[in-house]
Amino acid sequence: MTEGNSQNKRRFEGKVALITGSGRGIGRTIALRMAQEGARVVINFFRNREPAEEAMMMIRELGAEALLVRANVAEEDDLARMIAETEQAFGGLDILINNAANGFNRPVMEQRVKGWDWTMNINARAALFAAQHAAPLMEKRGGGYIINMTSIGAEHVLPDYVVVGASKAALEAVTRYLAVELAPMNISVNAVSAGVVMTEALEHFPQLSSWFDGMEQIKKRIPAGRMVTPEDVAAAVCFLCTPDAQMIRGQILLVDGGFLLKP
Repeated sequence: MTEGNSQNKRRFEGKVALITGSGRGIGRTIALRMAQEGARVVINFFRNREPAEEAMMMIRELGAEALLVRANVAEEDDLARMIAETEQAFGGLDILINNAANGFNRPVMEQRVKGWDWTMNINARAALFAAQHAAPLMEKRGGGYIINMTSIGAEHVLPDYVVVGASKAALEAVTRYLAVELAPMNISVNAVSAGVVMTEALEHFPQLSSWFDGMEQIKKRIPAGRMVTPEDVAAAVCFLCTPDAQMIRGQILLVDGGFLLKP
């Protein structure tokens, strides 16, 4: 850990953070980073309990408190229950990271209505109604932070990504509206858009690698000289959840190492 990080390692002391879809991948990394910096963390999962339980144990091994909640963010009743369980366990909520995501990666002509609805509900609608349920808890504690996890496919066309891309574009619009309407409650809302990140999720996007003639070609495109890691994304998310980012509102923070700068 660098000296700067060491000085800031307790930025979330006394804070309660809920990260949806945090059993693995970027969500887990965000959860661990916030726990390291003092937060009490709510781990959310829907289907895969084992990795979520592993994440919870990792957080507890750090000496932080953790709560595990199974909830389908596509269902409003589950969202409401998850927020209620958070309040019951920890007395409130300060930080909400809408990270859970899913979708059907298929060409336009192979998409179906069911896939559209499922993807939109998880990736966009959930963020709106999670914020709706979380905001009163945050207001009671003097304010809070909401971060929505989006992707470069919201603005740039990726292979077989039409429905997920549309849902992420909707999520970015929701981010801007939340930022304005929740500002009087002292709730800061932003989004983080990650580039090509080294996670297990890349296995579900073989089209991306082939589109750029392999991962080595993707790496060569990145001015920073390496792939983005989950830790890079977590660092950006944590920054936006601090007073240092107080005047950043309704923005989409791109974390891609400069990937999209090169045509």
